[in-house]
Amino acid sequence: MIESIGITKSFGALQVLKNINFKIKQGEIVSIVGASGAGKTTLLQIIGTLDKPDKGQIIIDKIDISELGNKRISGFRNSKIGFVFQFHHLLAEFTALENVCIPAYIGGRSKADAESEAVKILKFLNLSERLDHKPGQLSGGEQQRVAVARALINNPSVILADEPSGNLDSANKKELHELFFSLRDQFNQTFIIVTHDNQLAEMSDRILKIKDGIIASE
Repeated sequence: MIESIGITKSFGALQVLKNINFKIKQGEIVSIVGASGAGKTTLLQIIGTLDKPDKGQIIIDKIDISELGNKRISGFRNSKIGFVFQFHHLLAEFTALENVCIPAYIGGRSKADAESEAVKILKFLNLSERLDHKPGQLSGGEQQRVAVARALINNPSVILADEPSGNLDSANKKELHELFFSLRDQFNQTFIIVTHDNQLAEMSDRILKIKDGIIASE
């Protein structure tokens, strides 16, 4: 599903990523670990088409994203990739249902179709009683589940998560971790998760450890 070939990235004189190579199969859950500043989030942003490498290729679902222009990359990102961040980034003025629908609207789906799909996902995530609640009316765990629903709305092939449980208490962390595996089992989606949480990393199918800009171990 995903292949990284010789990815290199520098910021000024600082080389953050040095010739990163790996392959990830469809349906795998892979954690990327390493010390702060090791390049984990930079790599995730490159995989997610939010940033470009200085050298190298990222191939997702047999498509070399370096060959896509800006307009095509935006469409590819919207349809193929879902994002879950440490901070949920929900829009405070919108309800849970409305927040989840936004990527579907961007993708050109009708209001009726987007809302129908959003309701189905929110029900699957045990949020059917929270559809009309705004983020300020939801617990931290509920807000993160809404963010997961938003990532799922366009049925992406790949879910990228950056410290997804970083702001959650122990009970909500466990629930979110189990949710990722439930989603993988149900929809066969591929997950790449940047995390400092050893429990989540150990649950994954594989761990890629980045040290000094290279994959030090797998």
